[in-house]
Amino acid sequence: MVIEADIVVASYKPGDPEKLGVSYEQLSAINPGLIYGHITGYGSDDPRVGYDAVLQAEAGFMSMNGEKEGSPLKMPVALVDVLAAHHLKQGLLLALINRMNTGEGSYVTISLIDAAVSSLANQGTNWLVGGKVPGRKGNQHPNIAPYGDVFTTEDGAHIILAVGSDKQFNSLCKVLGVERDDRFTTNTRRVENREPLIQALEEKIKLWSTEDLLSVFAEKSIPAGKVKSIDEVMDQNKAQWFLDAESTGVRTLMALPDFLEPLNLSPPPQLGGE
Repeated sequence: MVIEADIVVASYKPGDPEKLGVSYEQLSAINPGLIYGHITGYGSDDPRVGYDAVLQAEAGFMSMNGEKEGSPLKMPVALVDVLAAHHLKQGLLLALINRMNTGEGSYVTISLIDAAVSSLANQGTNWLVGGKVPGRKGNQHPNIAPYGDVFTTEDGAHIILAVGSDKQFNSLCKVLGVERDDRFTTNTRRVENREPLIQALEEKIKLWSTEDLLSVFAEKSIPAGKVKSIDEVMDQNKAQWFLDAESTGVRTLMALPDFLEPLNLSPPPQLGGE
């Protein structure tokens, strides 16, 4: 299989591939053009096995996730595993381009801890630039308001706002009938006065039905959405492509350039299936 393979993907702790005879050095001796993608927990010099929940804790995600007075929370999906897979994919694509030009194989590696830390994005920057240690704020964005805040509508559903500009906020106020207030004129002022801002919005949003409000928001280009349960997500039109009548899993999505035909990717294998 290795002789004909383009890419091998491995997930071993350091030292195990050599013991099993499947390291990059061993396999590339069979196929010099082989591209070898290797995911580790903590890098080539650390023998620990990586577990997503532990990595979410050690990379700072859990310290920021949860309500202000609550316990640290992990994401309910294996976030670090998914991030590392995408990082590895990018490296493998670059290795493929290099092989097209040189004919040479490559060893591509990513650790779960590297993928997690590099994905801290604006939260990491808040510390590196401003010296501010991000804490738990629930759904609230540390630098923008109202962004990530959740509100209850007249029919008891929850909606989330992602208002990131003064123009969007002014449109929001017009739709809801929120009076102009000097405390809310700029994003900086809204972040400083977040509590009275949220209270003012709550009083207006609870008077609207979910469907009517989201319809008006869409018309006025105000970023908002309903907090949906998984069954609601899978029942909507945009999710249908991911499902298969004969499968209980979710298809993988692959982005393709417009000059290629869409791929009919197979669903996940089923227990006891072929």
